[in-house]
Amino acid sequence: MAARDTCGRMHVRINDVKLFFDIEGAKLRADGPSMRQVPTLLLLHGGPGFDHSLFKPAFAEMAALTQVVYLDLRGHGRSDSGAPDEWSLDQWAQDVRSFCEALSIEAPIVLGHSFGGIVAMLYATRYPGHPGKLVLSSTSTQPTGARSFDVFERLGGPGARDAAIAFWTRPNEDALAAYEKICVPLYTRTVPDRAAFKRVMRNPAMRLFFIERELERLDLLQELPRVKCPTLIMAGEDDPITPIADMEDLAAAVPPHLVKFERFAGAGHGVYRDRPDDFFRVLREFVAN
Repeated sequence: MAARDTCGRMHVRINDVKLFFDIEGAKLRADGPSMRQVPTLLLLHGGPGFDHSLFKPAFAEMAALTQVVYLDLRGHGRSDSGAPDEWSLDQWAQDVRSFCEALSIEAPIVLGHSFGGIVAMLYATRYPGHPGKLVLSSTSTQPTGARSFDVFERLGGPGARDAAIAFWTRPNEDALAAYEKICVPLYTRTVPDRAAFKRVMRNPAMRLFFIERELERLDLLQELPRVKCPTLIMAGEDDPITPIADMEDLAAAVPPHLVKFERFAGAGHGVYRDRPDDFFRVLREFVAN
């Protein structure tokens, strides 16, 4: 059952945790003599360690066409942390389905960005009959590796490559500090919105939490042919963390009659930040058709 806490925040209990969510736009809308139902767009944030706030205010415009639902996954943002041994891609994917069932959300359009895209892919392959549509934004099925390091070097020189390799292969606090200073500014082609990152409610325990071993074990690319819903993939040509070559692999793995692949020049990790007009035009067309 969904409920507001004493601060007015919306939570719903899913198994052993309470998950935070927020909503923009009504599901039923007055349309002459009847009430018209619009689709639900469920947004899964990046990370691990971030929350839904990086989608705001950009995705507010989608409320004209859909009911927009923001969700903080377990261990993130305003949701309960739960037991750290439950922080896994399998659990997060299961939580997405359970969340939809708890709120009676049928055939959701699930959009996953970065880490959220990985969760969305696993959800769509584990429960292929559940989503109505799938949107994958700046994401990948494989651990960060050579392709990513090559793009970091192209964008930021040998120092960026070295910092990326150190962080993704030998993570520690020093490597994290160097990575955030040298590599994170290369994620997008526009100037990073410092205020947006200050708004994020981060879980400190996620700072060095990685999903690389899970990705190797899951071999998720081989599972994507199980997707049964229309799928939109949006990739930036200058994305150093989920390179466009990785996203081309996704497009090749999803059944061809279901997939629409859009690539964006001059965009990095998060096309909705670097090319917002084009990103939302493509998204609106996908939702409407």
